[in-house]
Amino acid sequence: QVQIKESGGGSVQPGGSLRLSCTGSGFTFSNFPIEWYRQAPGNERELVGWVSSSGAPTIYLGSVKDRFAISRDNAKNTVFLQMNTLKYEDTAVYYCRGYGVWGPGTQVTVSS
Repeated sequence: QVQIKESGGGSVQPGGSLRLSCTGSGFTFSNFPIEWYRQAPGNERELVGWVSSSGAPTIYLGSVKDRFAISRDNAKNTVFLQMNTLKYEDTAVYYCRGYGVWGPGTQVTVSS
């Protein structure tokens, strides 16, 4: 059974950092690209970033390009989303998708 699960969300003040993790199982994780999405209340889900199966290249949404970084550790079936200089507008549920399967999401709240 293919499973994707995110972790690492939480509350942080503006300017702070969080690192999200996305772990996959039930498929050959290292063969597939992974995508990070987010959805804020009242908004559509949007693509935040993408990482190739090998870890490079990566692609980012314009508004996060200089603040977020995606990396992966295929030995641990895990992809990371490092989020720095967080802003109020980064508040959302963050989702990971791999092998066409969505994780349940993890909440990120940026608040003072």
